[in-house]
Amino acid sequence: MPTPTGIPVTPGKVIAVHVAYESRAAQRGRRPAQPSYFLKATSSLAGSGEVIERPAGTSLLAFEGEIALVIGTPARRISRDEAWSHIAAVTAANDFGLYDLKACDKGSNVRSKSRDGYTPLGPELIPAAEVDPTALRIRTWVNGEVRQDDGTSDSQLIFPLAQIVADLSQHLTLDPGDVILTGTPAGSSVVAPGDTVEVEVTAASATGRTLSSGRLRTEVIEGSGDFDESLGAVPAIDDSLIEDAWGSREEAGLPAEDDAEATVGALSEELREKLLAAPTAGLSAQLRSRGLDNVVIDGVKALVPGTKLVGTAKTLRFVPNREDLFKTHGGGYNAQKRAFDSLAAGEVVVIEARGEPGSGTLGDILALRAKAQGAAGVVTDGGVRDSAEVAGILPVFATAAHPAVLGRRHVPWESDVAVACGNATVLPGDVIVGDDDGVIVIPRDLVEEVVDAALAKEIEDGWVADQVAAGNPIDGLFPPTGEWKSAFESWKSSR
Repeated sequence: MPTPTGIPVTPGKVIAVHVAYESRAAQRGRRPAQPSYFLKATSSLAGSGEVIERPAGTSLLAFEGEIALVIGTPARRISRDEAWSHIAAVTAANDFGLYDLKACDKGSNVRSKSRDGYTPLGPELIPAAEVDPTALRIRTWVNGEVRQDDGTSDSQLIFPLAQIVADLSQHLTLDPGDVILTGTPAGSSVVAPGDTVEVEVTAASATGRTLSSGRLRTEVIEGSGDFDESLGAVPAIDDSLIEDAWGSREEAGLPAEDDAEATVGALSEELREKLLAAPTAGLSAQLRSRGLDNVVIDGVKALVPGTKLVGTAKTLRFVPNREDLFKTHGGGYNAQKRAFDSLAAGEVVVIEARGEPGSGTLGDILALRAKAQGAAGVVTDGGVRDSAEVAGILPVFATAAHPAVLGRRHVPWESDVAVACGNATVLPGDVIVGDDDGVIVIPRDLVEEVVDAALAKEIEDGWVADQVAAGNPIDGLFPPTGEWKSAFESWKSSR
């Protein structure tokens, strides 16, 4: 029975798949090993012909044409072979997302995807019993131009529709009316006020008739942008979110990824040279003068004394070993291997190992992979295996050498999240600098002013050291005040 908004189902819950299409994974450069999900609020549901608001002051509203499955009979712990018999119908959906609000709810998508009207469905239902789940077609148009066109064959989907239903049923009961959004193919991109998006699902029936959901039509309008910062997160974007929203750097109008200065989080060569010249002690002092005391990664030191490390953080998090979790997350193409495989040039792998030295967190193979990717180095508050070999491959700062494999103490869990390494919080993209004094973390928006100030202070400290070495007392000289300050300024201007 249609709801007041005109959608043809009344779900108790809406479950969405993050990535399920081969084309989408290829476009993103990340292919998941297992399906992953998030929930959308039922208050986000809308029908065909309704409008969706892009709040004023935002720019990254992205459409995602999807096939929606409507549960017909309760499903709990069903097999893949049984799964399709629990589906009542198939229809079109549009999984809209406001990427300006994605970073604050990474993974859950609460703010970005559960806004009112952000899940239009319909307009018609295709009886599931009349179609082959491996022979559906999904198309999306923006202002009449086809932007997405894909299908559900085994070669097109990473996870067949039946697998998604069966997998979800292991964890929660799927009730009649519940909706599963099965992921979007390549072609998802950004729309703006004035644009119209249409989505249609079609399939051939057993008798050869073409069955259709009809075109699900949504018009984008501009809405209010009154976000109250005192209550929570407000819109914020970076190049990574822009790329994800548009679907590619080219579509977004961003510079090519092989341009080092354009790469997300990358440091210009000029800035990198400054950081190489600045000691961590001086950088730490400048951060403290700006109110940041907790920026030192405690307990780590270079495998090779005299090592200087500069780069941007690529984060990796381990959780304490638990045998059942290691079985599911420790083997195969796990989070650790995926993180090292996805490194960009100039990045530093920062590993949260909870200060646990009783196991290796990387060895020579991963070090070689990092070097091949152009990584700047690794910082871990855990141990390192094959330490002598690793030391000769790339800069590594760690707490200890240890021969044991990862599974003795750790389960590789996730990457590209905030981590706690050596009692310091590190965010992806933070600037990492290490030398014989240790390793510090610099927020990306402060790095230029901090390094310039640190280098200026190094010049002053060098002049002071020369005066002390010449036999002068430090009173009024360290730091220079009065006549000593005037003498320093005179010397500096004469250089």
